[in-house]
Amino acid sequence: MSDGSVQQQQSQPAVPLLQEQRVGEILAAVPERGQWRYRPHQVGLVWRSKTFRVGAVFTVLALCGLVILALVRDQTGTEGFLVGLGLAVLPVPLLMAAFRWLDRVEPWTWRNLLFAFAWGACAAALIAIIANSFATRWIATATADPASADTLGATVIAPVVEESAKATAVLLIFLFRGRHFSGILDGVVIAGFTATGFAFTENILYLGNAFGEDQQIGASGFASVTAATFFVRVVMTPFAHPLFTVLTGLGFGFAALCARRHRLRRILLPLLGLILAMGMHALWNGSGAFVPYGFYVVYGVFMVPVFGLVTWLVIWSRQRELRTLATELPAYAAAGWLTPAEPLALSSMRARGMARDMARHQHSSAYGSASAYSTSYGVPYGSSRVVAQVRSHAKAQAKAHGRAAARAVAEYESFATSLAFLRRRARRGAADPDFVARELELLHHLWQRREVAGPALTYAAQATGRLRPRYIPAGPAPHPQYGGYSPNPYLPPHAQQPYARPPYGSGPPPRLW
Repeated sequence: MSDGSVQQQQSQPAVPLLQEQRVGEILAAVPERGQWRYRPHQVGLVWRSKTFRVGAVFTVLALCGLVILALVRDQTGTEGFLVGLGLAVLPVPLLMAAFRWLDRVEPWTWRNLLFAFAWGACAAALIAIIANSFATRWIATATADPASADTLGATVIAPVVEESAKATAVLLIFLFRGRHFSGILDGVVIAGFTATGFAFTENILYLGNAFGEDQQIGASGFASVTAATFFVRVVMTPFAHPLFTVLTGLGFGFAALCARRHRLRRILLPLLGLILAMGMHALWNGSGAFVPYGFYVVYGVFMVPVFGLVTWLVIWSRQRELRTLATELPAYAAAGWLTPAEPLALSSMRARGMARDMARHQHSSAYGSASAYSTSYGVPYGSSRVVAQVRSHAKAQAKAHGRAAARAVAEYESFATSLAFLRRRARRGAADPDFVARELELLHHLWQRREVAGPALTYAAQATGRLRPRYIPAGPAPHPQYGGYSPNPYLPPHAQQPYARPPYGSGPPPRLW
């Protein structure tokens, strides 16, 4: 071996030997993750990136929105589009507020709700306009009867195309947000937001065309086509499209309640809801074409009663979800995670709101008094301007502290609701394999917020009259093999009674990650 090669080998740094006794010493010298100079690359896993998926979905929706905007403006004209937009937006806040009120027990994030609305307003509306126009033209060419083609397109083609397009949003959220899709209300809310977006775009088109027709014939006021269209579509039937699609959402909601082993039910129930939505939509579209005064007959005999029935079912489901909290959470109170009063307060929307208000007021008052005293101490007498500034600053800090406390109580209520629904799914045999890990994570979140939320919820339970001795749930019989509590025969082995923890407020729980 030459001298040059020997010198080259000697100049190379030595590779650390892999010895078991030195592994801990070597790895202990690795810098923190924030100081890494080399990071792992994900090759071929772009679609698994959450940022990429969100960006791709909203890019597609934005493109659909631009196309649908151009199509509607081309049909109505600029002035008609602006008039239609101004009138069509009026029922949107009311419908969204109604569906959001139904979703207060375990609310969806606004990201999911806005996706559903955007899908209905952009993607579903674009699919409907293109497919309906193509089908109507094809039928008119094949039958040489444009009038019958329009009637057939409105009563047969449009319900199938539009309800299928709107149901796609519910299906996507059901598949990709299945853990949050836990019951009837979830399907109703997602379907309602999707249909509200679709009806918004459709109303722009109809009202814009009506305004253009009025411009041609010179009509105005209450006798105009625009006023009649506004009265029928916005005043009398703003719930039409939401009612149709809610039937599909009910199918997905009932499917979410089924155990995963019942695959046939989880497929047939959404299909049944979609067929009912298509049938109701077809009946509504054909009401004025085949029977004199058919519009009023269908409106009074079918639309209003079905709307009342669906409203009753949704409100009953909302109360049922609140009863789920009163049924499932006492087990955690018996295990020491919650106080006996918390399940009673969490199962009442009035008590929940009262707990948030109480936490906001109590913490803002306490922090404001302490802050004003500590910051004003030592200020020279007569410095009124300085004192006013100090008090203003203390007041702003107190409000911020109160808002933080109310937010902690709201998060506590949300995590407790998710915990109750998670346990209900396990009791019905629909628990996921990671049930234990998810349960522990939710318990950890509750424990972190217990000091603020516990007293507020206890006060709310007492103030609303829900905390009474005969309503305090008693814990199950002791059983040494299951953390001090007897197993539930209706739960699988990995979802038995909750882990017994130290009494409320006696110390931090073990870290979960």
